[in-house]
Amino acid sequence: MLLLVAGEKGGTGKSTIAVNLAAFMKQEGRDVLLVDTDTQPSAAMWAATRGDSELAIAHPIPCVQLKGKISQDLYDLAGRYEIVVVDAGGRDSIELRFAAAVATEVVFPVRPGQFDSWTLGKLDKLVEEIRQIANPALKAKLVISCASPNMMIQEAQEMREYIKNEGYEHLSLAETVIHERISYRKAIRDGLGVVEWFDPKTKKRDQKAVEEIYALYQEIFTKELA
Repeated sequence: MLLLVAGEKGGTGKSTIAVNLAAFMKQEGRDVLLVDTDTQPSAAMWAATRGDSELAIAHPIPCVQLKGKISQDLYDLAGRYEIVVVDAGGRDSIELRFAAAVATEVVFPVRPGQFDSWTLGKLDKLVEEIRQIANPALKAKLVISCASPNMMIQEAQEMREYIKNEGYEHLSLAETVIHERISYRKAIRDGLGVVEWFDPKTKKRDQKAVEEIYALYQEIFTKELA
């Protein structure tokens, strides 16, 4: 399976989702490869940091960087690994389009707010074009990301209602919402996923963050990997 995590703009938690899904699947015993196509190689830097982490040594995750017309490279890699997770840049790029041409599914993280809502029409059109030209079986999912964990702030719910009301033809909406949590930042700093990271003071994981990643994993992979 080849999962593409991409977007029309930066700052949506794209790399956070990509590396946390990869870390979770590695703990599940899956054969995972991480591919970074971004000019700001956050996923590759995370993987390099992970290589220095004693906590992650039992679950190494290989990572390669690819640029340009990468369809054939990804196709070859997908034949060698059970799961390939591609972290693409936050823009409509040649790497995004050539990855989408061979991907099983593309996930678009979007922040709740007006700036990200303005990009959804472009994403819908992009998926339509890819399906028509190269990959008619491509699945595409929006994931509300970087949402406030404060229950009093209703931006995530407002974004969900906006997306449903717009009725994008080529995009489905994930039930899972990824929230803005400090544990994601601290885990990434150590080259880990939240499923692996323990708070040094409490010696506990952030269970809410772990449950979010697990729920997203189930939405994306359960049927594909059954």
